[in-house]
Amino acid sequence: KPGPNDRQITLAVRSYLEREHFTRRPIDDEIAHRWFKIFLESLDPMKIYFIQSDVDAFMQKRDSLDDLVKRGDVSFAYEVFNRFLKRVDERLPLIQKLLNSQQDYMKSESIVIDRDDTTWAQSEAEAEDNWRKRIKYDLLVQKMEKATPEEAKDKLLRRYSSFAKRMHQMNADELLEIYLSSLTSSLDPHTSFMSPGTLENFEIGMRLQLDGIGASLKGEDGYTTVAELVPGGAADKDGRLQKKDRVIGVGQGADGEFVDVVDMNLNEVVKLIRGKRNTIVRLKVIPVGQTVPKTYDITRAKIELKDSEARGEVIEEGRKPDGTPFRLGVINLPSFYMDMAGARQGQAEYKSSTRDCKRLLDEFREKGVDCVVLDLRNNGGGSLPESISLTGLFIDTGPVVQIKDADKKVQQYDDVDPGVSWGGPLVVLTNKFSASASEIVAGAIQDYHRGLVVGDNTTHGKGTVQSLLDLGRQLFQRLPNAPSLGAIKITMQQFYRPSGQSTQIEGVKSDVELPSITTHLPVGESDLDHTIAFDKVPPATFQSSGKVTDDMLKALRDRSVGRVAASEDFQKVKKDIAQYQKRKSEKTVSLVETEFSRQWNDGKPADDEEKKLEESIDPKRPIVKRDFYFKEAMNVTVDYLNTLAGGTAGLARTIPAAEPASP
Repeated sequence: KPGPNDRQITLAVRSYLEREHFTRRPIDDEIAHRWFKIFLESLDPMKIYFIQSDVDAFMQKRDSLDDLVKRGDVSFAYEVFNRFLKRVDERLPLIQKLLNSQQDYMKSESIVIDRDDTTWAQSEAEAEDNWRKRIKYDLLVQKMEKATPEEAKDKLLRRYSSFAKRMHQMNADELLEIYLSSLTSSLDPHTSFMSPGTLENFEIGMRLQLDGIGASLKGEDGYTTVAELVPGGAADKDGRLQKKDRVIGVGQGADGEFVDVVDMNLNEVVKLIRGKRNTIVRLKVIPVGQTVPKTYDITRAKIELKDSEARGEVIEEGRKPDGTPFRLGVINLPSFYMDMAGARQGQAEYKSSTRDCKRLLDEFREKGVDCVVLDLRNNGGGSLPESISLTGLFIDTGPVVQIKDADKKVQQYDDVDPGVSWGGPLVVLTNKFSASASEIVAGAIQDYHRGLVVGDNTTHGKGTVQSLLDLGRQLFQRLPNAPSLGAIKITMQQFYRPSGQSTQIEGVKSDVELPSITTHLPVGESDLDHTIAFDKVPPATFQSSGKVTDDMLKALRDRSVGRVAASEDFQKVKKDIAQYQKRKSEKTVSLVETEFSRQWNDGKPADDEEKKLEESIDPKRPIVKRDFYFKEAMNVTVDYLNTLAGGTAGLARTIPAAEPASP
């Protein structure tokens, strides 16, 4: 049933959306239609649980959702969710029966895999046939992953059973978050409602610290599995808990009773394990590769999330005219973070990405680097003020970003600190996962001709600014300890580069593009629904540094294109891209095993890229990963340095040097 604060929260969210959202769009019938579609598909994205008669019954209230929200009425969410639970429970015996049935992998049939092309079954008979194909598809995936028939059946039964249990464990806060975020997403993809638990996790991510054992967990077919250990955290120092171990029980203190966490909602497991520093938590764990549980008692401690902070390394590449190598200072920056609570409280040493980068730049200067490489690949953004102050480390005073509000007023935000932390050559690495604050930095560096942008064709294309409104603080401003009611992250502004160009949808185009499958993945702003349109504002007044010229860019691109054409690795990437694009255009997958195997292998390059993205957030990842892609980015950097020096000696070769002849 609805939570005690649901009505109050819903009224506040609706009010803020209509008053504060960038579009100032009223919540009307069109928004209600979008909201209805997003909510149903958030519960049943592949349209395999509900049937059309369920949807028809819900449709009777679709046009009234905008009226219900004005009263703070969320009863529709519970009506839909209770029917969903009924359907989930009804499907489990069918799933079990299908998993134990003989499969015909020679029968010519296919399954729709494009969510936009799926439809709800018209009858129970059609629903059963859809499930038959779904289970057959799941079993074929397990075959491709080399699972035995028994392993595949056990894994899939546990997956669907665990899903059913998790759905029954969903609490009022979680359902309200799904329901209201379906409303907020109807206005634009970056406006969202956060429940109190989600807000707490968001704030942890911004301040990069919490109290706990220092383990990142994930839900996997009903089990809570250790995904990563934070280096230097309590669990890492203890040494017993390992990656891929399964946590099946959690106890508080030295002798507290164990709570069984198998099939428990992951958020609830995390709450049990987190706690005040210097207290004990006991974990019942099945170590990876074993079957007998072990008990580990770990003392909680303050955990610094160092995997998300700026890290630096000095590397040597190429040759100067005097024969010595260039020294390059590489900064790997995964996010733009700032401890907002610490800043609010006036703490002298609050956590900040700009402070950490400045420290690294000071170290680089002491080590005599010739160039700084700022790696913003996979950096999804973060704090807007941090993007401005961090850009100021590389440019003297001047405009960094222009921001337009809902009243169409444009305000210029400048770096006001005179001087720079690094005035030498600069290269910025980006990809399609570089978003928001990353695009502010890359766009300003490019507009000032301050440095070179190298990477995918363009960045993500998120050119909007969100503000976080804590609902408890907003509604109870006079209370010193306002209740935790969650927050709304609301799009209130659009940002523009100093040149007046928006990064919205178009992103920041690389000065030198390197072929990459990520350029072609459907992960950009243009691939999202209900995005805010691209536009421009007048350019700000600023002084170009002149450190990058059109003639220089043409020469750098030509040299890179020559090396890429001669590289076996990059030629394989181009083949993978062609294969992926062909696969992406297919809306269905054959359930004939031989054809399924072909389509599976065609999609592998994209899957491999997603695995690389997961590796990029591994806390033990290297600062610099010297693969062929990074090597070519450094070849471009060396070319750039030699061009700045006015010479051609030591330029990265257009064609690899010939191998010495065998004796």
